[in-house]
Amino acid sequence: MSTLENPPSTPFRLHLQKGRSGRVRAGHPWVFSNEIAMTQEAKALSPGSLVALVDAGEERLGLGYFNPHTLIAVRMLDRTPDASLDAAWIGQRLKRALALRQRLYAEPCYRLIHAEADGLPGLVIDRFGAVVVVQSNTAGIDRLQPLLLDALAETLAPHAIIWDRSSPVRGLEGLPIAEPELVMGALDGPVELAENGARFLADLRAGQKTGWFFDQRDNRAFVAGLAAGRRVLDLYAYAGGFGVLAAVKGAAEVLMIDRSEDALGLARLAARLNGVQERCRFEKAEAFAKLAALAEAGERFDLVIADPPAFVKSKKDLASGLKGYRKLARLAQTLVAPDGVLFMASCSHHVTAEAFHEEIRHGLGARGGRILRAAGAAPDHPVHPHLPESAYLKALVLALD
Repeated sequence: MSTLENPPSTPFRLHLQKGRSGRVRAGHPWVFSNEIAMTQEAKALSPGSLVALVDAGEERLGLGYFNPHTLIAVRMLDRTPDASLDAAWIGQRLKRALALRQRLYAEPCYRLIHAEADGLPGLVIDRFGAVVVVQSNTAGIDRLQPLLLDALAETLAPHAIIWDRSSPVRGLEGLPIAEPELVMGALDGPVELAENGARFLADLRAGQKTGWFFDQRDNRAFVAGLAAGRRVLDLYAYAGGFGVLAAVKGAAEVLMIDRSEDALGLARLAARLNGVQERCRFEKAEAFAKLAALAEAGERFDLVIADPPAFVKSKKDLASGLKGYRKLARLAQTLVAPDGVLFMASCSHHVTAEAFHEEIRHGLGARGGRILRAAGAAPDHPVHPHLPESAYLKALVLALD
């Protein structure tokens, strides 16, 4: 059995300051650095070290992993006072998450672990049938790699596992960022996945994030349900999740735009897989430039889909990012035919739903319409009750006059 550098049986006893245990006792999964009694011994611990969290009165409050150099100093793993951590413990968390996803979805394609909400903070696991992508975002998860691989092999017996250290959030913990690495099995090219009754392809090693955006599953289904017989524009098509599904559900014509030729290649293959290639067109272009060109040409669409990458990657980008969403809404709405539909989304963590809605409203100007749907991520992206701010995805479907 693989073990941590810091043996699970003897984790360091990390003390809270007097009177600072209320939040963690109430169930919050994080302990901040200003709540810790930061002794020299604590400061000397390696990032990701396993710790037993104790209050000022020596009561043990549970197990977590610790980084002395970050604002979120401890991420809680278990609140049982005598808990220990091994592959079997991780396996229990995986099995609980697996049972929930199997209740939600018939096909084994989903987000299996969504960090704190599934009891494994700093960890994301996306499942593509017999292949899984493990995204490690913290030092604690990096240190748990051997145990996680053991637990995954026992729980899912996957044919291949990719370990992904490419997320920019790793930089907040001072961790290196690297390309995804195949750590088990073999993988020859993109993998196929099933979603909403259609088939798609995901590049798990060179694609965006973990290769696919399962979070938009329900929004894609809703929007595609409005596409039958309509002319559709998908501005950030990526691998065709929105656009190809719209064609599968009966769209008369779909124009998919993306700046990545590789992504459009996957979308083309997905269109062929689903037998809708005759109703799909693909063009490599920047979304804003293409919007302006289409508007100048007098083009109109019955359904316009705008699901861009995050415009706000950090708080310093907030003002400019919000202007970006407003501009996108303003340009996109000019291409929506009367009585057409506009879908817009934001995956920016730092943009609240209220702020996003406000920018869309300003972008629409005097044009009338109705909000048909305001939604977030699919249920395989659950939200921890104490971390409502982690509900990062915002989506609006608007019927425009």
